[in-house]
Amino acid sequence: MQDVYNNLSIQANGIVFNYDDSGLGDIPIVFIHGFPFDKSMWEPQKNYFRLNYRVISYDIRGYGKTTSDDRVLDMNLFADDLISFLEALHVDKAIVCGLSMGGYILLNALNRYPEKFAAVILSDTQCIGDSIETKDKRKKSIADIEERGLKDFASAFVKNIFFKDSYEENLKIINKIESIILSTSSQTVTGTLNALAQRKDMCFSLREILIPALILVGEEDTVTPLAQAQRMKDNIPGSKLFIIPKAGHMSNIEQPELFNKFVNNFLSEIFI
Repeated sequence: MQDVYNNLSIQANGIVFNYDDSGLGDIPIVFIHGFPFDKSMWEPQKNYFRLNYRVISYDIRGYGKTTSDDRVLDMNLFADDLISFLEALHVDKAIVCGLSMGGYILLNALNRYPEKFAAVILSDTQCIGDSIETKDKRKKSIADIEERGLKDFASAFVKNIFFKDSYEENLKIINKIESIILSTSSQTVTGTLNALAQRKDMCFSLREILIPALILVGEEDTVTPLAQAQRMKDNIPGSKLFIIPKAGHMSNIEQPELFNKFVNNFLSEIFI
C-alpha cells in the first residue's frame, strides 16, 4: 500500500494547493471540505478509505495552507479551482465527495464539467441558493467580523453545526475546529460568506446528473436539513439517500463509522 503523503503542494489556477494523497486506485476519491474548515475535517475518512482506495483531500483557496490571490471569491472560482487541481494531478475522472459548501462547489463543477466525474457524494448540503433572510444573516456576520474579528463568529458557528449531544461529547474536536476557523484570515472568511450569499440555485441541474450519486445527511442537521436532502434525492435519477442518526451538519465527524459504512457500500457497488 502506498504511504500517506500529507501536506503536498501543487500549483493550479494561479495558486498553490495544499493536499493529502494516499492509498492506491485507478479512480481517486476526492474530498472537498466545508466552510470555514480545512482538509483535516476528512481525517476519519482518509484513514479508513486509504486502505482500499486512493484518497485525496485538499484545502480550498485561502483555507489551511492553500494560497489565494486577489480574485473575488465565488462558486465558479472554487469549482474552477477543483478542476484545475485535478488536471494538475493528471486525474481524468474522480469520485468526489463534498460536505456543505463542498457540496455547493461540487454541484457547480458537475454542472459545468460533467466529464470529470465518475460518481458524486453530496453530504449535508443542498441545491438551493440563500433566502433573503439567510443573505441578511451573512451580511451581518461580515459586518461583525470586520468590526470585532473572528472569535465570536467562530464560537457561535461551531455551536450551530453540531447536534447537541455530539457537541458535548466532542469538545476536543470542537476546539480544534474553532482553532482552524480562527487561523483563517478574516478577509477569506468574509469573502466566502459573500460567495455563499451570492451563489446560484443549482436545483435545475439535478436531473442532468446521470452518474452514481449518494446523498448523506445528519438527522439533526439544521443548516442543510433533511427536506433539502430529500429534494436532491427526488431529482437526481437513481440516487440514494441515507440519514445519519445522532448527527448534525458535520455527520462525517459526529458519526464517522456510519458515514464511512454508507460511503463504502456505495463505492463497493460502483467498483463491482
